[in-house]
Amino acid sequence: MKQFLLLGASALLMLSACGAKSTPLDTRYPVETYKTKGGHTVQVAMIHHGSIAVQFDDFLIQIDPVQNHGGQTMAYEEFPKADVVLICHEHGDHLNKETIAAVSKEGTRVIMNAKSAQQAGFGEVMGNGESLELAKKVKVTAVPAYNITPGREQMHPQGNGNGYILDLDGFLLYASGDTEDIPDMAEFPKGMDVVLLSANQPYTMTAEQCVKAAQVLKPKVLVPYHLGNTDMAKIKADLDAAGSGIDVHLYEELR
Repeated sequence: MKQFLLLGASALLMLSACGAKSTPLDTRYPVETYKTKGGHTVQVAMIHHGSIAVQFDDFLIQIDPVQNHGGQTMAYEEFPKADVVLICHEHGDHLNKETIAAVSKEGTRVIMNAKSAQQAGFGEVMGNGESLELAKKVKVTAVPAYNITPGREQMHPQGNGNGYILDLDGFLLYASGDTEDIPDMAEFPKGMDVVLLSANQPYTMTAEQCVKAAQVLKPKVLVPYHLGNTDMAKIKADLDAAGSGIDVHLYEELR
């Protein structure tokens, strides 16, 4: 599968000069590579559905790792063991105890919302608005993730699930978890480097909601993820037509 690289030759020279240690994620899944202003490497692997991996130099974070979903088996054996596992909420396409065990090593921190910890029987609990320092220059903040469309509020009730904003040496990445275009997004940082928004009808955002959320957040890069029946191409087309300036990356491989 194609590996997407956003790191130019001059950036590689800068990384070498800074002495930043980084092992490329060599997987069958799409990987995008970025650099921070401090010369560190950030790699984002789009694994499947809501499952992604984020590596800061050689510090690996797995978000919602689920090995079997939709008739597919994910190749987590291709990744190094995780330093941190983040779980957005307790649904089976986000929380799987066996996969967490498979991607973990001694000392791996497993961080999740309260209901996930209750269901799993382990894990550090983070609530909406809380922040943790995971490593030097690595910080995570849990943000709200919930439904607002009438009749769907109990799919993902307010105050339960988390999205996560990672601060990686000033490089900001937001993985939304299961949410709609909630009012809380107006308080999130603007201009984040990479934003992954769930667009999984009928459970999370419509194409129109995803466009609205992106226009509020104004990220440099938008990746619709957690895919279902939402028209991904429409999200890109509408943002381009509106002159948003947002670079929309579509991953049809995740369907």
